[in-house]
Amino acid sequence: MAQSVRQWEENSMSTESPRRLFFPAAQEVGLESFEIPNLAEGEVRVRTEYSLMSTGTENIVFNRIFDKGTHWDNWVKYPFHPGYCVVGTVEDSRSDEFAVGDRVALRSGHQSLSVVPAAKCTRIPDGVDFQEALWFALAKIAFHGALVADHYLGDTVLVIGAGPIGQMAVRWARAAGAKTIISVDSAGERLKLAADGGATATIASGIEAAKEEILKANGGELTRLVIDTTGNAVVFSQALELVKSFGKLVLLGDTGKPTDQRLTLDVITRGLTIVGAHDMHETEQWNARSITSLFLSLVADKRFSLNGLITHTFRPEECTEAYTVANRERSKTMGIVFDWRAA
Repeated sequence: MAQSVRQWEENSMSTESPRRLFFPAAQEVGLESFEIPNLAEGEVRVRTEYSLMSTGTENIVFNRIFDKGTHWDNWVKYPFHPGYCVVGTVEDSRSDEFAVGDRVALRSGHQSLSVVPAAKCTRIPDGVDFQEALWFALAKIAFHGALVADHYLGDTVLVIGAGPIGQMAVRWARAAGAKTIISVDSAGERLKLAADGGATATIASGIEAAKEEILKANGGELTRLVIDTTGNAVVFSQALELVKSFGKLVLLGDTGKPTDQRLTLDVITRGLTIVGAHDMHETEQWNARSITSLFLSLVADKRFSLNGLITHTFRPEECTEAYTVANRERSKTMGIVFDWRAA
């Protein structure tokens, strides 16, 4: 794969054209030139500084780990252009809202240049650097989980999975005033970051063996809330066992294999609630811009810690290596960033 990608780049790339990542087929990644459209009224052109890999979504797409007939199957067509977490600088504007030089966060792919409606951008406050702002999209996804969780002051929460979405879920629970926030992940390297973000207890274990430690961390009781961020279908039945009676399980990780998820008797015998949360669950009050603005304001006020979350940075030309690391060293990665400043 690496050899064919490099050869394709040598024959096809123009350093003067905008560039973007693409998946020509499953488990293949390349870098291509593309044409940027002219600005229309109300649009801005943004020069990308950094883009953040959404390792959960992009690994499912990259490896095509989903069942036929699912929404994943309907969405993923080749060539596929991955990415949706971009921060950059306004290079040109036909909007009264943004001027040249403004720093913004926007949903766009892994690409050097984007033309989007100004309404799709959110201004990055002074005091928030680009690499902090990069987490806006993953924070938004986790925020939808926090909304349906109905966090309250003094709440008890178990977050399964300490990957990027799990890290954001821990931080929203802390922002909402939860008393107990337990983070469980089999990759112990991730748990220090969860503790830095507000987890009151961390458990380095597979979820199937973590129950006794969870009880110990929460005064002998299960937590009212369990938030499953893994996207792993087999975790579902294990998570149900860990919800306190009449509590709630939030499915925040979007599995590609829903037919492998299995209900247990816990749902009926202990009166559990199961609720799903998804990036697309926007309302008039809570949408991409309002959630991003809240997140950035908390970061600016030092109430949403992001220290140490970026673990790997690659140039766009190193995309093959980046996805190899994301696949083969998942437990050692957190934030995987593409640096477009020289692109």
